[in-house]
Amino acid sequence: MHSLATLVALVNTSPSTGGDDGLATLAELQTFVQSHQISGIGALTARDLGQVRLVREAFHRVFTAPDQPTAVRTLNAMLSETRITPRLTEHDGHPLHVHYFAADASLAEHVAADCGVALAHLLVDGEAERLRTCSAPDCDRVFVDESRNRSRVYCDSRTCGNRMHVAAYRARRRA
Repeated sequence: MHSLATLVALVNTSPSTGGDDGLATLAELQTFVQSHQISGIGALTARDLGQVRLVREAFHRVFTAPDQPTAVRTLNAMLSETRITPRLTEHDGHPLHVHYFAADASLAEHVAADCGVALAHLLVDGEAERLRTCSAPDCDRVFVDESRNRSRVYCDSRTCGNRMHVAAYRARRRA
């Protein structure tokens, strides 16, 4: 779940989701790395920033794919460019877990491998329909619908969901 949450947060930094570029600078990339507890990363460079942006856009194409075969092809193309090396690890107070990136992987390869494998498991489990784009007309943010009945339609119920419900209520009151 942590990797999927990191994946969603990464994609939602893209201008493709309707906002400003949330990874416009190295400082923003560093903040992202820290806030999502991405470990084993040395000093970040402009190259890291460019590579992470490319990975971000590839993941966005998976979320917005018109069908599962297209999503699978897109994800496979990205994963084929990573050195996936599964290994068990404990660090920074986290319990035993699996890392999928090579020990000397760049930040982009690290994110592509860990988040890509998490996404691959979702697709293998037949859960591609859980990859969603917000239904609010002015929002293109992505999310993974974790609801039991797969009924979530807004990226955030407190912002987009509440705004849309208030608008519907006002429209009913006017009618």
